Amino acid sequence: MQMSAASGSASVPLLDETIPQNLARTVAAHGDRDALVSVEQGLRYTYTEFAAEVDHLARGLMAIGVAKGDRVGIWSPNYAEWVLVQYATARIGAILVTINPAYRSSELEYVLNQSQISVLAAVKSFLTSDYRSMIEDVWDRVPAERVVYLHTSDWAELLEAAGAVPVEQLEERTARLQPDDPINIQYTSGTTGFPKGATLSHRNILNNGLFIGEACKYTAADRVCIPVPFYHCFGMVLGNLACTTHGSAMVIPAAGFDPAATLRAVSSERCTSLYGVPTMFIAELGDPNLDSYDLSSLRTGIMAGSPCPIEVMRQVVDQMNMSEVTIAYGMTETSPVSTQTSADDPLEKRVTTVGRVHPHVEIRIVDPETGRTVPRGTSGEFLTRGYSVMLGYWNDPERTAEVIDADGWMHTGDLAVMDGEGYVNIVGRIKDMIIRGGENVYPREIEEFLYTHPDVVEVQVIGVPDERYGEQVMAWVQLRDGADTTAADIKAFCRGTIAHYKVPHYIKFTDAFPMTITGKIQKFKMREQSISELGLDKAAQARSA
Repeated sequence: MQMSAASGSASVPLLDETIPQNLARTVAAHGDRDALVSVEQGLRYTYTEFAAEVDHLARGLMAIGVAKGDRVGIWSPNYAEWVLVQYATARIGAILVTINPAYRSSELEYVLNQSQISVLAAVKSFLTSDYRSMIEDVWDRVPAERVVYLHTSDWAELLEAAGAVPVEQLEERTARLQPDDPINIQYTSGTTGFPKGATLSHRNILNNGLFIGEACKYTAADRVCIPVPFYHCFGMVLGNLACTTHGSAMVIPAAGFDPAATLRAVSSERCTSLYGVPTMFIAELGDPNLDSYDLSSLRTGIMAGSPCPIEVMRQVVDQMNMSEVTIAYGMTETSPVSTQTSADDPLEKRVTTVGRVHPHVEIRIVDPETGRTVPRGTSGEFLTRGYSVMLGYWNDPERTAEVIDADGWMHTGDLAVMDGEGYVNIVGRIKDMIIRGGENVYPREIEEFLYTHPDVVEVQVIGVPDERYGEQVMAWVQLRDGADTTAADIKAFCRGTIAHYKVPHYIKFTDAFPMTITGKIQKFKMREQSISELGLDKAAQARSA
């Protein structure tokens, strides 16, 4: 009997170097090629120019007293300066703390205190968010000593300060860095509790970026459109580090996600690769002018960040020229990618699975109750181990021990199935699983089925409390424009095709889903709202063993 365990290839060795060492090698090989293009800002840097800007900023940070191991926060949407801060902090061994632009005062205060940030780089405002006001609101209660506002005289003064630090001093600092030094703290939260600061090293994120780029077959000729936020691993690792390890160009279409701006950037910059979470690709496919953009340069890309609907993947391949698009699966705590489809995989595997194990990574799927590896084809919890597992949660050994066991396995909380060839399917979260009258119901399975309905654009399935069955299945459905499909039609579409207990008992039609800034659907908020709207408070309060 074949068990659900696999180890990644070791044919390409792990990089035993720091991010600045790797960047220096790329600059030496591809100095005259585009490194960073910010379309909205009208900025363009070759690798030689990019490295010079990074070094200038690094010396500025040293001039204001940033030491190795100090935490430097960044609170901003996607600007070129964000990328410069990422590589400048790595150059001097400071730990970059990436702060979600959707955070508000209380969350900001928590992060600044928990990570003990000394310098904060931030924008003053963006869209409806007044960052300066929120910073001023918490400033007296946090340890940070200095805030530098992007696009102001603050930034100019920081760069001017670089003159006080000789280049030799910068080189001495970089030479003392080690691949296993912590270099990044990313705050990640579940549905409850304070965010946890996943602490990642040069080795963690540099190698993950390398192997992500390898799976996409990147070379110095590739140009990667990155509309996903930099504060998250999707932007700064799958995006930036996958590019700089291969000499590819990083293309920023806009500060925040805009489907038209993204499509324009792909067209004007002749991008070969495009990233996005499923909701982003759905928005791009729904752009009324989709056919007017020249997407002929596209070859590949990555869809990740949340479960990828099979029908959406097929449309991306068919309508956006992304014949080699890949799906990546992972989590912040694993730098983030553990499995990925490859451009060489059969199309069916590339649109219906999250691929096979990444190089130098081990994975296995276990029974959540016993911890034993399950046979292939059987659902269980996805575990991963290897170079990519985080150093731990920042200053939180207790919560670290809850997810990384004594043998080094990261327990993801995701339910997965591995097939006979080693391809993995993510079928849900352990906590998302619906138990209706003793039957285990996996929302992902129902979602994939409902995506085959011609009028369904997006669907999310949750469990809501029920006094008789414990839980009932509920579907939130977004219909295509002009569709007049009813709840009865949806139920009729399901009956006789999927098991009766999987047919949604409740159906809510919606134009929007509660989600994080990275496009992850927040099912706990859907559940809370549904309980209120359906009057299920009494059932929700019922206790169970």
